[in-house]
Amino acid sequence: MKKNILLNILVCFIIFLGSCSKNVANKNGAVSSTSKIASQVGVNVLKQGGNAFDALVATGFALAVTSPANGNLGGGGFLVARTSSGEIISLDFREKAPRSSFEKMFLDENENYDKEIALYSHKSSGVPGTVDGLIKIFEDYGSGKFTLQQIIEPAIILAKNGFPLEEAAAYSFDNYKFEFLEDKGSTDIFINSNDEVLSLKKRFTNNDIEEKEYKERLDAIDIWKEGDIFVQKDLSKTLERIAINGRMGFYQGVTADLIVNEMQKNGGLISKDDLIKYESKYRVPIIGTYKNYVIASMGPPSSGGTLLVQMLNMLENFNIAEMKRNSSEFVHLLTEVQRLAYADRSIHLGDPDFWDNPIEILISKKYAKERLKLISLNEATPSDEIAAGHQFAESNETTHYSVMDKYGNTAGITTTINFSYGNKKIVDGAGFLLNNEMDDFSAKPNVPNAFGLVGDKANAIEPYKRPLSSMSPTLVINEKGETILTLGAAGGSRIITAVLQIILSVIDHDLTIQKAIDHPRTHSQWIPDLIFYEKKSLNSKTMKQLKDLKHKFYKETTDLARAHGIQRKDGTFITGADKRGEYNGKEAITY
Repeated sequence: MKKNILLNILVCFIIFLGSCSKNVANKNGAVSSTSKIASQVGVNVLKQGGNAFDALVATGFALAVTSPANGNLGGGGFLVARTSSGEIISLDFREKAPRSSFEKMFLDENENYDKEIALYSHKSSGVPGTVDGLIKIFEDYGSGKFTLQQIIEPAIILAKNGFPLEEAAAYSFDNYKFEFLEDKGSTDIFINSNDEVLSLKKRFTNNDIEEKEYKERLDAIDIWKEGDIFVQKDLSKTLERIAINGRMGFYQGVTADLIVNEMQKNGGLISKDDLIKYESKYRVPIIGTYKNYVIASMGPPSSGGTLLVQMLNMLENFNIAEMKRNSSEFVHLLTEVQRLAYADRSIHLGDPDFWDNPIEILISKKYAKERLKLISLNEATPSDEIAAGHQFAESNETTHYSVMDKYGNTAGITTTINFSYGNKKIVDGAGFLLNNEMDDFSAKPNVPNAFGLVGDKANAIEPYKRPLSSMSPTLVINEKGETILTLGAAGGSRIITAVLQIILSVIDHDLTIQKAIDHPRTHSQWIPDLIFYEKKSLNSKTMKQLKDLKHKFYKETTDLARAHGIQRKDGTFITGADKRGEYNGKEAITY
C-alpha cells in the first residue's frame, strides 16, 4: 500500500476530517459520497494518479465500513459511467434470487403478503452482487496503477482499527437497538457489550418484562456517542480475503462458508452454488435526449433510466424554464407526468434476462406525446383512470457515490441493501449485513411493497432473477460532447423523481448542483394517488391551488430522497451533497 495514501487518511482522522471535507470547486477531480472518510479515500487514490474507476472502487469498499446502514458488501447496485474515450457503460451488479426461491414465497396460507418474512427474515436476502461488481469495474476500467490489495487496504484499516463516529451515525445505531438485539451477529457489533441493554434483553426473553416497557427502557439508553471508535474486526478479515483472492475471497472459501452457514441456521435460501454462479453483467444503457443534452442512465433491471427519459420526453413539450420551481403549475405538471411513467413501471419492466422490456417504445418521443393525451393541465387525473400503456404486446437506505477525474472519466454508482441496515442480520464471523432486496420483487400482483410500489408478472419472483429497482445513476452530456453532470440518489421509489427534478434545476433553472440538490422536492408515483412533499416545498397558496385542481396530499416530510453528484462547469468540478436526513453536505470532496 502506498504510504502517503494511508498517511492522508490518518491525518484526516487526527483533525476529524475538518479540512479534508470542504465542499469546494477544483479542477483536478472530485468524489461525492455519503461518507467524508470514504470520499477522502477516493480522493487520495486520485491524488496518487488513479483514475475515476480506481477511486470509485476504493470509495465503495470504504463505504462498506463507514456506512453500514447503506454502504455494503451484502447488497448490490448499478454503475453508469463514461470513459475518457467517450464510451458509455452500465454495469448491473444487482442481487439475484436464490435458486430455491419461488413466486409465492412471501405469501401466507391465505395468499396474503407476509411483511415479516419479506423484510426481516433470512429468506428476504438475495445473492449479493457488490463485491463482484466492484472488482469487475476495477479490473476492466481501472488505471492499472494499483493492485486490488492497495485499493482495499484503506477499508481494511478502517475496519480493523476503527474510526470516530459522527453524531448522526451514533444516533442511528442507537435507534435500531431493538432490531439489532434480534440477531446475535448484529448484537455483537452494534450493542457494544452494553450490560444494561443485554440484561434488559434477557429479561424480555424470559418474559420478566412487557414489550412496551422493554422498548421504552431501551430507547432511554444511549450506547453510542459522537467520537466513539467503531471497530469491525470480522469485516476487516472479510475484506482481507477479498483483497488477496479477489471475487473468490467472497463467493468461495471461508466467506462463502460463513454466508451459507448463516442461511442454513436461520432458514435462508442462499447456497454455495448460488454464490459461485453469481455474476455481474454489462447492460445496454438507457440513452435519451432532453433539449440539447444527452441523458445516459441505467436500464432494466433498474426502472430509473427508462422512467427518467420517458418523463423528460414528456416535459420537453413544455417551457419548464418559464415555470417557477414548485409553483402549482410546475408541481401539477410533474405529478401528472410521474403518474403516467410509474403506471408503465408497474406492468412493463423487469429483469431483461427474464422479461422482454419494451424500452425503445417507452423512451420514444412519439410515445411520450401519446401518453400526454391522457392527462389535463387543468385538473388532476385520478390514478385509477390511468393504466399502463398497451400499445405493445423499491429503505429506503440506498447510497450513491460519484467520481470525476482530470482524464475525462466520469462514473456513478448506486448501491443498496434495501432498508436501513438491510434485514438487520449480520453474517456471523464475516461482519457484514445482509440485504432484504427480495421484497423488491412483486410478491403478489398489485400488492404494494415496502415503498408502495406495485408490480405484476414482469417483476414476479423467479430463481436467479434480479428484482426491479428504482436506482438511477445518471450522466448528462452537453452539445459539445462534455459530461457535465453525474448524479444519483437514495430513497426507494423517490430516487427517480429526485434525479428528474435536479436535472431540471440544472438545465432549465441554471442552478449549480448543490443548489439544485438543496431545493425542496415533491414526489408522486401513480399509486398511492398522493403528492408527497418536503417541508418548505409548497406554500399555503400553492397547496390551495393544487387542492383546487383535485390533488391529494400525503403528510409533510423532511426527506424524500438524498442525492449526491458532481457537476463540471467551465473546466471546474463542483460537488453536491445532500443535507437531508443524517447527512450534512460535507461528504463531497474535490482536490
